[in-house]
Order: sequence, then C-alpha cells, then structure tokens
Amino acid sequence: MLLRHPLALAGVARLGEVARMVRVPQPPTVAIGQAAFNSCGGEWVRGGEEVDEGKVLLYFHGGGYFWCSPCTHRPITWRLSVAARRPVLALDYRQGPVHTLADSLADALEAYGCLLERGHAPGDVIFGGDSAGGHLTLAALLALRDRGLPLPAAAICLSPWADLTDFPRRANRWQDPLLPASRVRWLARRWTSGLDPNDPLVSPVLGDFTGLPPLMILTGSTEVLRDEARRVSERARLGGVPVWYEEWRRMPHVFPILADVLPEARLAFRHMAQFLGAVRARHTSKGDSAAA
Repeated sequence: MLLRHPLALAGVARLGEVARMVRVPQPPTVAIGQAAFNSCGGEWVRGGEEVDEGKVLLYFHGGGYFWCSPCTHRPITWRLSVAARRPVLALDYRQGPVHTLADSLADALEAYGCLLERGHAPGDVIFGGDSAGGHLTLAALLALRDRGLPLPAAAICLSPWADLTDFPRRANRWQDPLLPASRVRWLARRWTSGLDPNDPLVSPVLGDFTGLPPLMILTGSTEVLRDEARRVSERARLGGVPVWYEEWRRMPHVFPILADVLPEARLAFRHMAQFLGAVRARHTSKGDSAAA
C-alpha cells in the first residue's frame, strides 16, 4: 500500500539510482561498456568474443517505468548477447515519476535511429524487453510502423505489460509472488493520467499489429500479466505476424532474470536462440526468393 503514495514512488525511484552502483556478477568473458545518446544513456553488453559487431539487440529493461536500470538486468542482457550472438545495447531510457511514457518512447526511437545512422541495417537489429520494457518494445514497433519507418528484424517480449486501461486483473492475482495485480493497476492509472489509455501507444495490445516483424512472447503460467501476453500473441496473429509464444509452467514474472538460480530460466535463453535462428532462416529465405 505504501508504494502507491506518490512520495513513496519517488523515494523508490531514487533508490533505483543507488541500485545502479550495485555490481551484478557475470562471467569474466562478459564485457560492459557505456553508451550515450542525446536524452539518455545505456550500456553495451557483449557476452563473449564471438559476437557479430554488425548486428545488435536493442534491449529495454522492465521496472514499471520507475525502477531498475540496465545494470539490474545484466542477468538477462549478457545471456541474450550469447543467445543472439551479437552485442546488446541496454538502453537507460528516461522513467517516471519525473518523465512520461512519451519520453521513454522518444528515447527508444532515438536509440534505434542512432543505430541506423551508425550503419546498422534495420534487418540487423532486434528489439527486446521485459515487463514495462516489453510495453516499450511493442509501442516502439507500432510507432515506427505508423511513421512509415523501417522496422527491426524481430522482437522478444518477456512478460510484457501491454494493457494500461483501467481493468481488473483477476487471473493469477493470488499466485504471482512478484507482481501484485493492484500495484499494476495503480501504476497504469498514474502513468496514463491525462492520456487516452486506449491509444495503442499507451496500451499496445489494443493496436493493429499488421506489418510488424516476428515476435517471441514468453510468460509464466502463474504470473498476473499472463493473459496480456496471450492477448498480445492473439492480436499479432490476427495481423498476420509470425508469433512464437511460450507459457512456462509455474514460472513467475520475468523469470529469465533468475537464470543464476533457475534451470528453467537458463533453458529459456536456448529457446530464444532457437527463435532467433528461425528468424535468420526466414530472412535468408526471403533474400534468396528476392534474388531469384
């Protein structure tokens, strides 16, 4: 209940600044480097030496748009670098309560634009994100599509938060050990104040997914956002988008971040690698067909 007070929210966000200084352990083969953009920063994560520097995975961390950072999500990002065989750019986008959803989206689009300006082809970029970062992933894809801009090759969404309308979440509300349904609803009300929650850039699950690249949606069977992941998958399929949907039995919210302790979480990254392999094969097949 205390977290719902605006002052408490601001306090937790300030604690997040302290969390940035905490060193998250990773193998010695993992390299971390800083990145800078006009409005925000981030970090480059390379999970070993065998990465293709011509490609990149742009990652948006979760945390309800007020908490966490690229540093807190290194258990995900270095493993994604290994799975994707490319560097991961973990974006330190602006968050509430000081900044808005529009600021976060602007940072995501700017970072992608910078990657293209630096010579990366759209087909060599993959988006990824968890929870609120999954929301940002979907919103960025819809915004790029609506503006007629080139889209990345694919996207991975882990436990995406995709509906910010004011509806009660009844599924798994007593089973999710990490994310209370009432807190999700309160945060949705706060971040959508003054906005239309039915706008697809605010609630991506309400958007038309036609023309988006292949999506991997991964969720736990007992988490409170499970039904949103299902709805995103259904919405994407209605738009003709290739979807790789996985619902892991009895796994909590964003369980891949627990890969240091959960074997299922480590296995999930193998599945992500399989998805990305299928995307590469699809891209190669299309290229061969165009050449013919």
